[in-house]
Amino acid sequence: MKKPGRRSERRILTIDVGGTHVKFEVSGNAERREFESSPDLSAKTMAAKVLELTKDWSYDVVSIGYPGVVVRNRIVAEPRNLGRGWRGFDFGAAFRCPVKVINDAAMQAVGSYQGGRMLFLGLGTGLGTAMIIDGVIESMELAHLPYRKHKTYEEYLGVAGFKRLGKKRWRKHVRNVIKMFSAALQPDYVMIGGGNAEHLGRMPGNVRLGDNDNAFAGGYRLWQSGSGIDYQ
Repeated sequence: MKKPGRRSERRILTIDVGGTHVKFEVSGNAERREFESSPDLSAKTMAAKVLELTKDWSYDVVSIGYPGVVVRNRIVAEPRNLGRGWRGFDFGAAFRCPVKVINDAAMQAVGSYQGGRMLFLGLGTGLGTAMIIDGVIESMELAHLPYRKHKTYEEYLGVAGFKRLGKKRWRKHVRNVIKMFSAALQPDYVMIGGGNAEHLGRMPGNVRLGDNDNAFAGGYRLWQSGSGIDYQ
């Protein structure tokens, strides 16, 4: 919950909602807190848990990275790996302050952005995809398009694919998908994030390995004027 403070600098609470954990921290505060996610986690439960665990924190605004479709700051589709009750949930009322909601891959992409045309791929529980072109963010749902053998890109590159295929074959498919997406979207470079990025071997020269902390950098950047990012 927002608490009044005397700081002149706006304090930003950033929440990264994932399939295994919900993590959160406040700008200017080195401490990060988290709790386990679950397939039945609702937006209401998530907000209540974060509020409970941040009672001793002060913040002015909130950024939320959500693993699903977000359009113009509103969740428009329920998540695939969490519970129901996310679509249309009023986070501003729950946190009692201004809130910006963005796709979680897009939020990490914002924190990873180094200019130009960047394609972001998040190799986590699922497959996050986003692109930033000259500072303009575009979340994408490429993960759920058909890829091979009646399975989607996410079913090959997500955690289920990693477990089914094994590291060697999974890496081969990651490289193949990067090649396909790059040919179609023509990025200057590809940024890789997500928990399974650590399992990648040598990658093509235009591929850069990001850091999961960039999700929080992205959450802060959404509120910063002059950041070079166009967020609607």
